[in-house]
Amino acid sequence: MRNKEMLLIPGPTPVVDSIYDALASETRSHTDPRFVAIYRSAIEKTKEMLKTDGEVFVISGSGTLAMEMAVVNTVQAREKMLVISQGYFGDRFSKLAEAYGIEVDCIQSEWGKRVNPEDVEKTLADGSFKAVTITHADTSTGVSANLEALIPIIKKHGALVILDGVCATAAMEEDMSKTYGSPEAKIDIVLTGSQKAIGVPPGLAIVAFNQSALEVRKQIERVPAYYCDIYNWLPIMHDPGKYFATPPVNLIYAYDEGMRLVLEEGMEQRHKRHKALGKAVRGALAIYGMRALAEESDAAWTLSCILYPEGVNDSVFRSALAEKGVIVAGALAHLAGKAFRIGHMGNATEEMLEKAIVLIGETLNEMGLSVDPSEAAARFRELTYVQA
Repeated sequence: MRNKEMLLIPGPTPVVDSIYDALASETRSHTDPRFVAIYRSAIEKTKEMLKTDGEVFVISGSGTLAMEMAVVNTVQAREKMLVISQGYFGDRFSKLAEAYGIEVDCIQSEWGKRVNPEDVEKTLADGSFKAVTITHADTSTGVSANLEALIPIIKKHGALVILDGVCATAAMEEDMSKTYGSPEAKIDIVLTGSQKAIGVPPGLAIVAFNQSALEVRKQIERVPAYYCDIYNWLPIMHDPGKYFATPPVNLIYAYDEGMRLVLEEGMEQRHKRHKALGKAVRGALAIYGMRALAEESDAAWTLSCILYPEGVNDSVFRSALAEKGVIVAGALAHLAGKAFRIGHMGNATEEMLEKAIVLIGETLNEMGLSVDPSEAAARFRELTYVQA
């Protein structure tokens, strides 16, 4: 990679040379047949990745826009939506829904823990909810959602499943054709962005609707949005040569190449790789007395929130590490200064992460702790090998 730093934050993530090359290709008209073919290819690759029987939307925007697009096309003002929150980004769904006059109930877990499925069952039984949002991997806590437990409960009560895959798509299983215990128990909507496990620069909002979710949109006379209304985008997704809003031409080039790499590796292999690297990173950092916020059984495969051992100053640590070329992120909310977050997804390699483990150890030693980087590196290799 031509990157000068190891960008190991929860996103954006490292970009490989072939994606940079695609991004730097000559800018063409958004109606040029050569660009239209690439846009169509990117859309079809997205459908293949998510295995949806419905429609996908790949448009200029962020993951937050994708969240809004998912909600505004399915839940109307004064209807009820349940938010399953396992961190900061789950909570954002509540604010988004309230902006549209949607009645929101939120089940929040303790940070670092999963929501109890029994609480979800009880809440859904007590009220008529149109949809339920789940954050697959919460970027603030490193906690993953238990889809096997949650989806059957949600579908039993007739609600749509809206899955926030921003920090999970292309790394953790999000198969929209999969059934969870019964034929109708499926993920209805997946939303994501380009800049995390897909490994493309930021700037694309990606949303997939299955046939059930499209039918819900069909029953809504009008939505309180223009850019976010999927009916304005459907003609473009079917024929990218048509116009609604100017697409980010070069970013679509990059995304198509990113999706090519995702599918070339294969979804099963990507899931296996991300799971192994996540476990190896957490296991190696534990050698330094650095504990992951989430229990291993609940941990996301894409990023980890790591608690500092006693005596580590957050800003000093991250600044010193950055001088060595490794960029990690600070923690959010009440964990700010007490933890850091490290991404291990997308194009991040085994070699890159092992080097980061060593440099983290060297930085801790410079700060007065006594740790063994070689032992941590050996632990990383051991866990990666065992999982491989």
